[in-house]
Amino acid sequence: MGEAREVMDRLTEVAFSKDLEALKELYAPDAVAETPDEGTLRGRDQIVAWVGAFMIAFPDASYELTRGYESGANAIDEGDFVGTNTGPLPTPTGESMPATGRGVRIRSCDAVTVEGGLVTSHRFYYDQMDFLGQLGLAPEA
Repeated sequence: MGEAREVMDRLTEVAFSKDLEALKELYAPDAVAETPDEGTLRGRDQIVAWVGAFMIAFPDASYELTRGYESGANAIDEGDFVGTNTGPLPTPTGESMPATGRGVRIRSCDAVTVEGGLVTSHRFYYDQMDFLGQLGLAPEA
């Protein structure tokens, strides 16, 4: 197992344990993330705030890894984000939606680039319409 895989595994562990300070330490100060809903996030503070908002909205969140890959400085995870929406969910407009009380199981893929033991690039992929449908906020796919 190489550095990229080790960092990705640690990233997932601390994110879902909701240790946001430890999560922040895994990102380079100038890390960049691409998200389906917020677009480009710049800097570890923005990235960790985005992840933290999901942890507030889904306090019981877990991640079920189905496949993990590594190639050089890159690691990719495929799996399912699972949780119950019992907290407010921020929207891209800055507003907040009240909890729906509904559970979700969303297929996702994360890809990171690691340099010097820190994530410099993180790409999050998931189907927003499936996510919103499972929350009852859009027609289910």
